[in-house]
Amino acid sequence: MAVNMQRAKSVSILNDVLGPVMRGPSSSHTAASFHIGRLARDLLGGEPVAATFTFDPRGSWAEVYHQQGSDLGFAAGLLGWSITDERFDRALELAADQGLEITFVTERLAEADHPNVVAVGLTARDGRQLGMVARSIGGGAVVVTRVEGWSVHLTGDAHDVLVESEGGVAEAAWDLLAGDGRTIEPPTSQAHGDAALLHARRDVPLADDLRTRLVALPGVRRVWMTVPVFYPQRGVALFDSAAGMVGLAEAEGKSLGRAALAYEAALLDLPEGEVLAEVSHRCAVMQAAVERGLDENLPPMQLLRPSARRVYRAEAEGRLAVGGLHTRAAARALAVMHVNGCMGVVCAAPTAGSAGVLPGVVVTLAEELGLSREGAALALLAASAVGLVVGTRATFAAEVAGCQVEIGAAGAMAAAAVVEAAGGSARQACDAAAIVFQNMMGLVCDMVQGIVEIPCHTRNAAAASSAFVCADLILGGYENPIPLDETIDAVYAVGRMLPRELKVTALGGLALAPSAQALGRLK
Repeated sequence: MAVNMQRAKSVSILNDVLGPVMRGPSSSHTAASFHIGRLARDLLGGEPVAATFTFDPRGSWAEVYHQQGSDLGFAAGLLGWSITDERFDRALELAADQGLEITFVTERLAEADHPNVVAVGLTARDGRQLGMVARSIGGGAVVVTRVEGWSVHLTGDAHDVLVESEGGVAEAAWDLLAGDGRTIEPPTSQAHGDAALLHARRDVPLADDLRTRLVALPGVRRVWMTVPVFYPQRGVALFDSAAGMVGLAEAEGKSLGRAALAYEAALLDLPEGEVLAEVSHRCAVMQAAVERGLDENLPPMQLLRPSARRVYRAEAEGRLAVGGLHTRAAARALAVMHVNGCMGVVCAAPTAGSAGVLPGVVVTLAEELGLSREGAALALLAASAVGLVVGTRATFAAEVAGCQVEIGAAGAMAAAAVVEAAGGSARQACDAAAIVFQNMMGLVCDMVQGIVEIPCHTRNAAAASSAFVCADLILGGYENPIPLDETIDAVYAVGRMLPRELKVTALGGLALAPSAQALGRLK
């Protein structure tokens, strides 16, 4: 079989770094599961009545899919809901009420070449079936790697059309798929025996009349279509490294936030004003999560009771040893992580497990420095510029490289936001991010009982606080000798050396402490 050439996909701020806006607790397990469910529903092309999700026992999903709401995410996606639907925590129950039977299985998978691989089998009400394989690759991002025996590469950021046909009709099908000029890139093809598969990535849906003509072509066997769950990438990236983005910023006299804004507008082929408005919206989601997490009437999480409000009030009343801006940021980070742990709405930045760091820092910056709405958005964009480099050179998946690429990455991003808000340069922002990473290298992911609470909450708080310290060190004159690109490469290499037990399996670290294992559930 000839396999599709995988396109070189650039990392997007709105798709891969500053989001998704989602219900907690985990982007890799909750949001990614939802995205896979949505794509599977599209590919099935009918109302699902039976679904089987199979996890490899060597992977992460097999250990934590229930604790982290993956089962709810898969169900909500199959039901066609929004990822922030208020019924999310009842998705399995309501799926059963609608006649959708969902089964979860753990058994060895031949395709398990990644910690987060799932095989999906679906049956529709009209009897049609679908078999597919997908993986979660960090921060809510996903890749569908196989559809009905065909090797594919679907990433949810396009209107994808797959056409299985007899080899002789490929040219006619090709004309229908690309003839209107709305493909993001030239369609690709592969062959297997007497069959061929065409794959077109489009920025708009295939028109109904074109689809009708496509299905009616003699020799066309099956057509699969998906609706994007992310923004389509219509343009090109302006840089792919920290060195490149600092060079662009310095050449054009831009701050890091402005350079990131130009990057995202060019990549998505959108006006800068539209990108800035969406970043501002996500900033508002963060603000709302902080406010909700500081509410006095919060329910408990699974293992922890509310504490953010107590810390925040103690600081305001001068009852702490030091207090100050750092503690207020830390308390706000705790607040957001409580919302995340209760399946509230958060903005994964870059992941749900690290969703408290940037809100804690940016909301505090906005209050302390009186940032405008645009100023706060530019601080988030500067943070996201660091995330772009992490996503390009490494990963946001703790299943692959430990907590250092989730909370560690969020802390590095937050330090860049502080430098941006303080009027520092792009180079200084990257140096501040680098030294955060240098001091979090090797951080393992050892969630107690497989739940995104302990030690995730206090790690988010500590990372928010340290972002200010590292920013001050650089702004004050510390000269960072190891640039951000090289630092991220080292972090990624260390992460890949970590054993499986220290990467989202709850099989090592604090997860094995007797007190951790003995903790009772609060709900």
